Amino acid sequence: MKDLKNYIETNRERFLNELFELLRIPSISSKEAHKEDMIKAAEWVKDKLAADGAENAEVLSTNGHPVVYADKMVDPSLPTVLVYGHYDVQPVEPLELWKSKPFEPEIRDGKIWARGADDDKGQMYMHFKAFEYLNSTNQLPCNIKFMIEGEEEIGSPSLGAFCEANKEKLKCDVILVSDTAMIAKDFPSITTGLRGLSYVEVKVKGPKRDLHSGLFGGAVANPINILCDMISSLTDEKNRITVKGFYDDVLEIPENERKEMAKAPFNLEEYKKELDIEEVYGEEGYTTLERVGIRPSLDVNGIWGGHTEKGAKTVLPSEAHAKISMRLVPNQDSKKITELFGKHFKAIAPKSVKVDVEFLHGGEGYVAPSDTVEFQAASKAFEETFGQKAIPVKSGGSIPIIALFEKALGVKSILMGFGLESDAIHSPNENYPLDNFFKGIETIPYFYKHYTEMKGK
Repeated sequence: MKDLKNYIETNRERFLNELFELLRIPSISSKEAHKEDMIKAAEWVKDKLAADGAENAEVLSTNGHPVVYADKMVDPSLPTVLVYGHYDVQPVEPLELWKSKPFEPEIRDGKIWARGADDDKGQMYMHFKAFEYLNSTNQLPCNIKFMIEGEEEIGSPSLGAFCEANKEKLKCDVILVSDTAMIAKDFPSITTGLRGLSYVEVKVKGPKRDLHSGLFGGAVANPINILCDMISSLTDEKNRITVKGFYDDVLEIPENERKEMAKAPFNLEEYKKELDIEEVYGEEGYTTLERVGIRPSLDVNGIWGGHTEKGAKTVLPSEAHAKISMRLVPNQDSKKITELFGKHFKAIAPKSVKVDVEFLHGGEGYVAPSDTVEFQAASKAFEETFGQKAIPVKSGGSIPIIALFEKALGVKSILMGFGLESDAIHSPNENYPLDNFFKGIETIPYFYKHYTEMKGK
């Protein structure tokens, strides 16, 4: 790759300034108040792809937020890579925990601080600049298509139908994604497994109105108390999920594969120190890496009810609510798990309350083999820039659309992530190391080069 490092260094400040423009757009897909921001972000992405040399750049409507498409077809006989990313971001609350404003990006301690800095605007934008370099220097070795969506953070509800309706437009040999993390700094890794997801909201309803906790406390069921008891019962003393049938389809990983996982560079003490915790927690009989990579989990993501403002209000609330996510391993079906959970949660409720379970979003897990041309090309690309081969890892995160891509488009995805676990995605103070951002721009062109060469053999 002729003058690649020099090109990056020469355009370093411009690349950051452009990324910061995108980071300033509060494209929160889950909030109706940001609908116009979503359109603004989509238009920005389209315009930037066109400016970088992509053709047929357009904003396409869906049943939800729009998808941005663009391409550069240099030769129909060459392989075609479809780059997937998303321009939507998570909500930013609680705002008081941010050290700087979430949509006013800053550089501190060698990192970009902003919502979306890593997930996924920063990682997505690496692909734009890698493409710009290849296109402007006439070094594109293959055809490239871009599909950038605006609903990943809410489960990509519109993208399945979009893919089905645009199969010809999206036709490709492989899908390239940077929306995952490396196992550690300076240790490149390729994600070969993602957990699936079932995300629900539960409501426990008691009396028809809030009651005085002095006049009614002890005589009428408190929905918050009941909800806490019900949630507590969802795991046992070994931290296994108690929903009947939950583990029926979980594949037990062979011992030899578990031994290979244990070779990954992971320091438990540093992990605890980074998170400021005394001890780790999880299903008995599994290591920390196994708990987030090959085992399912159940977590409460939010819980509320009654009086939550400052000061006292002696109230027995009418309702209590919680959001619960279940991370699933490959072979578990998200719809089946959602049905099992709903049936179980209603069955354990006392007659003193009514229970409602609403499915919000979810999707299936994903497994990719490590003996494919795509994996080998990605590993060689990492080796060019990091000086060592990439480690295959199974991620605890979920990108539900990845499994759907294989079903709808008939191709595998290669997950080349450059983030770190310490980047605080989905949390206050999300950040992305500058080194990783620029290293991504440097690595991606080598994937195209090696993939085209290996695919042609």
